[in-house]
Amino acid sequence: MVSAYAAALRDAGVDVSILMPAYPSALERAVDIAPVARMTGLPGGDARLLRGRMPDTGVTVLLLQMDHLFAREGLYRDPQGRDYLDNLTRFASLAAAATRVARGVRNVRRPDIVHAHDWHAGLTPLYMRLAGVAAKSVFTIHNLAFQGNHPLAMGGWIGVPPELLVPALSDERSIEFYGSLSMMKAGIVHADRVTTVSRRYAREILTPQFGHGMEGVLQAQAAKLCGIVNGIDMSVWNPARDEYIARAYSVDDTAGKQACKRELQQAFGLTREPFAPLVAIGSRLTEQKLADVAIRALPMLLEQHPRLQFAILGQGERAFEHAMQELAAAWPGRVGVQIDYDERRAHMLHAGADMLLHGSRFEPCGLTQLYAMRYGTIPVASRVGGLADTIVDYAPHEARDEDCATGFLFDGQHPHDIVHAVGRALAAFAQPSSWHALQRNAMSRDSSWEVSTSNYLALYADLVDARPAVHDTRVRKTPGRVRTANAAGARQVRRGRDEAFNAGVEEMVRSA
Repeated sequence: MVSAYAAALRDAGVDVSILMPAYPSALERAVDIAPVARMTGLPGGDARLLRGRMPDTGVTVLLLQMDHLFAREGLYRDPQGRDYLDNLTRFASLAAAATRVARGVRNVRRPDIVHAHDWHAGLTPLYMRLAGVAAKSVFTIHNLAFQGNHPLAMGGWIGVPPELLVPALSDERSIEFYGSLSMMKAGIVHADRVTTVSRRYAREILTPQFGHGMEGVLQAQAAKLCGIVNGIDMSVWNPARDEYIARAYSVDDTAGKQACKRELQQAFGLTREPFAPLVAIGSRLTEQKLADVAIRALPMLLEQHPRLQFAILGQGERAFEHAMQELAAAWPGRVGVQIDYDERRAHMLHAGADMLLHGSRFEPCGLTQLYAMRYGTIPVASRVGGLADTIVDYAPHEARDEDCATGFLFDGQHPHDIVHAVGRALAAFAQPSSWHALQRNAMSRDSSWEVSTSNYLALYADLVDARPAVHDTRVRKTPGRVRTANAAGARQVRRGRDEAFNAGVEEMVRSA
């Protein structure tokens, strides 16, 4: 999300750069790397700041080189799937470096907005406040389930004042969370604005069902919270130009999708039957993604629908991986499983399948369904978060439905809920005219970053109080800040968004 969004901001005229750890893979892929500064006294020690460009978009990237913290296998976890014990030090160092850049580092332009993402960067708004930085901060919650919680006693080690480590009732600025130090809470409490990656998820996380214990904190900060749905890079995920798939196709000519289906069936060891409905599952194999429920639902579907096939690509909890492999062994030719993630096979999966099964107990936004729709692969998904925001449910009894429906949504977390939803999709699949209408709608959906970027720019404009020239609606760079013409229009966008959000919050809280 960060790399694609940064490119969209750059294309809108914003001077944007990404700060991230100098992971070995980042150093290998970045272009034109050169050292720009040294930083001393970070929580994890001294560092070098490098500057380069993203290999695909050319966006400026600042790499924080601390090999003793970041030159290791895995990003947050070791090869056995365990969190690194020094994650607090590692990402406190990243947040402290961001604060140094915001305060001013020689040879690096000082920003007006620092946009921090998820718990890994959650300490950034706190450090900026402590340092008295003039730049404004935005914090985006990508997944509230992962909060970066650590022993409270470590707060002093990373420079958090004692008064911010007391129970929250004693000080509303506290980052204490049920006896722990929470990096997620630090971002929520101390940022100037907080966003999530879909409007519905922004409402859901205010309730106990989806709040992961953080709902009280978020309710107290609700005035600065909003939801802005993610986009995707539509040039990368484009069946008309995709070099990873067997044959190109488009919304006006979908004939190539059959060749992609044959390729997918062959790659996953499925019977090469052109008219067999083929369902893809491409996600992490975890409880969040309803992997435990899907494992029980698939045999029921395979028994009820003798021609049905599944292609499963993903990795996650070992027990779920083994259960999926056992399904493939029990249903040869009808279930294919590959425990891995591979970019080429991900493209093959979306291009070759007829449907995407995407169950989830909670889903902040989700990108898989956006990729699938782009390729005319119809999502069957849980009615939560960004899935509900981005998929229009098919209801054939409504006369207008075929003009706008893009998939199938279901409620519940029981195998029968999945079985019923896939059954609905299979009934539509058996009616070519209805199915082709669904595909046209899905492939025509605008999932680009353009709308999302305009919403973020309105948010940024509010924060920096931009006062552009009247009647000029261009977004442009000016020294020291991002300016948009028509600031009143930006405020109107935000006002309408906030009114709708507040109405949704009230309804969600009443339902809870």
